[in-house]
Amino acid sequence: MVATEAARPQTQSDRKYRMRLQSIFRGSIGNLVEYFDWYVYSAFLLYFAPKFFPSGDTTAQLMNGAAIFAVGFLVRPLGGYLLGSYADRRGRRAALMLSVWLMCGGSLVIACTPTYETIGVAAPIVLLLARLLQGISLGGEYGSSATYLSEMATPGRRGFYSSFQYVTIIMGQLLALLILVTLQRVLLTPAQLDAWGWRIPFFVGALIAAGAIWLRRGMAETDSFTDHTSSSPKRSNIRELARHPREVGVVLALTAGGTVSFYTFTTYMQKYLVNTTGFSKDDATLISTFALLFFMVIQPLAGMLSDFIGRRAMLIGFGALGATCTVPLLTALAEKQSFGSALVWYGCALLITTGYTSINAIFKAELFPVHIRALGVGFPFAVGVSLFGGTAEYLALWLKSIGHEVWFYYYVSACAALSLIVSLFMKDPMAVSKIEK
Repeated sequence: MVATEAARPQTQSDRKYRMRLQSIFRGSIGNLVEYFDWYVYSAFLLYFAPKFFPSGDTTAQLMNGAAIFAVGFLVRPLGGYLLGSYADRRGRRAALMLSVWLMCGGSLVIACTPTYETIGVAAPIVLLLARLLQGISLGGEYGSSATYLSEMATPGRRGFYSSFQYVTIIMGQLLALLILVTLQRVLLTPAQLDAWGWRIPFFVGALIAAGAIWLRRGMAETDSFTDHTSSSPKRSNIRELARHPREVGVVLALTAGGTVSFYTFTTYMQKYLVNTTGFSKDDATLISTFALLFFMVIQPLAGMLSDFIGRRAMLIGFGALGATCTVPLLTALAEKQSFGSALVWYGCALLITTGYTSINAIFKAELFPVHIRALGVGFPFAVGVSLFGGTAEYLALWLKSIGHEVWFYYYVSACAALSLIVSLFMKDPMAVSKIEK
């Protein structure tokens, strides 16, 4: 009888632990779907840009498509504010459900939109509206997801568990590229892919988003939010957020450096390998796929490392290496490369970027108290991503079009240097964590 009584708390603890892991999994799968739908646009831009922007050379068409990609980022602060406030008032689970619904609708619209040849200028307008809808969705997804994962994670392993946010972000990119590789090399001819095959991944995105909605229905709400709402909650709004100017400034500055590196070495690199290095579309896609697979695998390892050495040390490492190594890496990749050498240089760039991405969610969540956490993480991050991440690809293509591509290399380095400066003077978020508050 004594043994039975001793075993019961352990059983309840195990059950709670399994529930926690299941909720993290459900939240992460939804995150994967969101970013798959978002990155499919970039992965297939080489194919559908001529359908919506028929005039001009390849660089001009890519610039037009990248401009809409950037505009989608401009509304991410709106999504970060609306869904962040919603997550702080109604719960993390409710906000995560809403964001997937919005992304599902945007993907379905793109999949069904006629081309410029059929409906003229209405085609790029509809494409723009769909991307705005997806931008609002993703702007809200990040803050709610980062908050949810950080609050569900167990103390002492928050770096490890929260790193799975970028595992699923990268997995979304990887899945988009894998579908592209499959269509390129197995299922479709180049003519079919150019004509209508590019629509397939958007239909796939809408379908798996519906599956994510079903999965997220079974998510548990976090104890931090539940405990907060049972007391006397403070309101989540811009006025309340303004009481944390230092934390907001840290998120903005570190996002600037991290997001430029991330989008340069993920979404833009596929186009860079084709448009600058001279690889074929098929080879560039395959190189990107292998590189992103490596990038995904090392996220939890770096997140685990941050639980031992601290978040600040990771950020300093990213800033220092990003500021000094970006120009040499991009210069090397600009030269004619073999498949293997390009993959090695690309992998080095992603390894540096991991110093930021692996702890991106947790170090921001640790800065804010529970009543303002989703908004505090999501809104300034969305502003930073809109200004720096969303414009990175367009800026790179524009500088190439005017004959000064190398200027972009120094821009990426300068943004990493900003992250380094902030990291050197900030306190370690892990040491002053507000997750339990």
